[in-house]
Amino acid sequence: MMLVTKVETMPQYHPISFERHGNQQWKRYSNYLFAATDAIAPLTAPELAKAVLSLAIAFVPVNDRFTVVAVQGLQPNQNLLVLPDGRWAGDYIPARYRGHPFALLDSTDGQQVLCIDEAGDHLTSEGGEHFFDEPGKPSQVINELLTFLGHVKTADAATRQMCDVLQQYQLIVPWPLTVQTAEGDKTVEGLFRVDEAAFNALPAEALFHIRQAGALPLVYCQLLSMQNIAKLSQLAVLHAQIQAQQAAATPAAALSQGAELNLEFLKQGDTLRFS
Repeated sequence: MMLVTKVETMPQYHPISFERHGNQQWKRYSNYLFAATDAIAPLTAPELAKAVLSLAIAFVPVNDRFTVVAVQGLQPNQNLLVLPDGRWAGDYIPARYRGHPFALLDSTDGQQVLCIDEAGDHLTSEGGEHFFDEPGKPSQVINELLTFLGHVKTADAATRQMCDVLQQYQLIVPWPLTVQTAEGDKTVEGLFRVDEAAFNALPAEALFHIRQAGALPLVYCQLLSMQNIAKLSQLAVLHAQIQAQQAAATPAAALSQGAELNLEFLKQGDTLRFS
């Protein structure tokens, strides 16, 4: 079973311009249902110190290179960190989502352009926030989003370079996972991890190169984060319980009204295992 697949409504990003959006407003997201089918989410190196506390971190191949991701589900198109009512069930939210519904994309002439996803209900004629204070002058929040997404894009490029160095020393290896499903045990493929034994056996020169590239924290965070896979299994049980309640038409309707759920297991530590 390949975890890294995408079958969902694709975003419809359009560059923000006064001609197109000057008379429109935009609404902030109120839940995380837009991420409910993301089995993985990209992460950058500056995020790892916080992400490692609650998320499982892995590598996935993209065009013959590796990138760093948070593992959010155990099946394709499944994000267990998004509860049925749209709440986020983790302690850290990837930067990718915090910029929603905006993205900084490359134009055909190589320039970076701030875009908005027009596929959802983010645009409105009233009751939202303005794109521009006046013609040609983006609002303060739009400028802040542009700065934030610029930092994320820069960090993403630097993180990919760190992955290139780890790949150079053949430290990134497949990380198959076995999960229990209604049809029996299934192996999840498509994820990669650090080869701890190979890392520990590196000569001093190679270790120095990895340190100079700034990739040592990436190695340690990925290895430490692997214990968080257990939390995903527990979240899968929670999702199944909620779905069973909803199917039986029990008072699970209270969940959609913001009732508290017992998520204490997300804060519990397990024995460190790197395999």
